[in-house]
Amino acid sequence: MPYPKFDRNLLDVKQLANRKNKVYIERDHIPVTEKPKNLSEKGVSLIEKTAERIKKARSLNRSVMLTFGAHTIKNGMAPTLIALIKEGWVTHLATNGAGIIHDWEFAYQGKSSEDVRENVNLGQFGIWDDTGFYINLALVAGAYEGLGYGESVGKMIHTEGLDIPELSVLYATARQKMETGPVTAAAAIDFAGVIKHFGLTPGRMNIPHPHKKFSVQANAYELGIPFTSHPMFGHDIIYNHPMNHGAAIGRTAENDFLAFAKSVSNLDDGVYLSVGSAVMSPMVFEKSLSMSQNLEIQRGSHIDRHYMLIVDLAEAEWDWSKDGEPPMDNPAYYLRYCKTFNRMGGEMHYLTADNRDFLLALYQQLH
Repeated sequence: MPYPKFDRNLLDVKQLANRKNKVYIERDHIPVTEKPKNLSEKGVSLIEKTAERIKKARSLNRSVMLTFGAHTIKNGMAPTLIALIKEGWVTHLATNGAGIIHDWEFAYQGKSSEDVRENVNLGQFGIWDDTGFYINLALVAGAYEGLGYGESVGKMIHTEGLDIPELSVLYATARQKMETGPVTAAAAIDFAGVIKHFGLTPGRMNIPHPHKKFSVQANAYELGIPFTSHPMFGHDIIYNHPMNHGAAIGRTAENDFLAFAKSVSNLDDGVYLSVGSAVMSPMVFEKSLSMSQNLEIQRGSHIDRHYMLIVDLAEAEWDWSKDGEPPMDNPAYYLRYCKTFNRMGGEMHYLTADNRDFLLALYQQLH
């Protein structure tokens, strides 16, 4: 017998315009010319080395992947991230579900970041119509189109809208694809169910994004650069909204995982940067590298010359490159983002730095 489930249709979902926000993108974005403030001499040297490895990787047409936590977006680093992909230094961006949300809210209303303590107490944290409605609907539409998670939202921002099909078209697609393309057939039925449940009108749904120049995922979509999202179910505020659809999350996130793994498969002589992502980045990377090694071994080859730089705020006294993995009674053993990457072969370094200082210094060093 199924467990009893919470009914999200009973929630009092308020308009996003009524929410107080702490970060305003026009005011708080950081220009690429701003000088980094708190880098050690060792940190500067490591960034110089990383910049040289990136230049080498690009000359060999190898992957340069930048994976980051949501604070990189919330801290106003969009101009630097956009410059890195526009100028061809970075070939793949990846973040978690929260990074997608902050990027979208900045594009849509120019502000983001609510007061979690206050709004949980009021029973209102994350229960906002615009964010939950539009992002979830973009994922339902993207799943039907065969897109990834970040790609679906990036397309909505870039084109400033979504196309809502006629129910008859979706039902016809489901019938035609039931045997030859069951994933497409199921996504069509899911889309039809959402349209019926919410009474959506078929045709073009215009969704203005007046601040989309600050959207990293919209710029990535326009450039054709993979911007993948790697969410965990229930972690993000869009799961609070009745529009949330688990199958669409799964389909688009699976596409992004496979796109991520594809970039990892091109990482020999490439560069992997993990910035402020304690769990998502190392976990997705290790599975992707294992799959990539599997194929390389079948070809009689191996990925060994990848360069990894892990950046976070925590001080790390353990020298991972010199001393290897610490014993289990050492607290450093439990720094997941160091322990995992240290097991991944290649060359790995750890840098204690604020994401703003690191990315600014890296971008400026590349010039």
